[in-house]
Amino acid sequence: MYKDIIKIVSGDITKIPEVEVIVNAANNQLEMGGGVCGAIFRAASGDLAKECKEIGSCATGEAVITKGYNLPNKYIIHTVGPRYSTGENGEAKKLESAYYESLKLAKKNGLRKIAFPSVSTGIYRFPVNEGAEIALSTAKKFVDENPNSFELILWVLDEKTYIVYKEKYEKIIKE
Repeated sequence: MYKDIIKIVSGDITKIPEVEVIVNAANNQLEMGGGVCGAIFRAASGDLAKECKEIGSCATGEAVITKGYNLPNKYIIHTVGPRYSTGENGEAKKLESAYYESLKLAKKNGLRKIAFPSVSTGIYRFPVNEGAEIALSTAKKFVDENPNSFELILWVLDEKTYIVYKEKYEKIIKE
């Protein structure tokens, strides 16, 4: 069941037309950042920055939604993952919340196909191994609690991150 819904691929999240919404690993100010966030802002166009400025901010572990503008997707969900320091400051719970709140917001908006990057594992330095486990376990939990809410929950990753996710995927997303 899970393998039909939860999937991972290596690629560019700004070029995934088969999903209605992509997730941006955002900063609290919802401003253009580096990495995936910068790529999404560049691909979407200047109107995205304007809409984000109107929203204002997003707390760590929360999520907000905007239009997709020039992306092949109707919407962008912006979620803020935690900056990793010691792992003893609730980072895991905040990362789980970022994924869960994104899925909740997509469901609330009737969006059944979503694509995620690996939230917080870039410049926020969350360990990829632990981040992958939290990402996939949270998706599995959400599917269990909300059956038939999603047709596709996809992670779009760079090749190095994909290798780590693939190992976790085989352990967590059984069947």
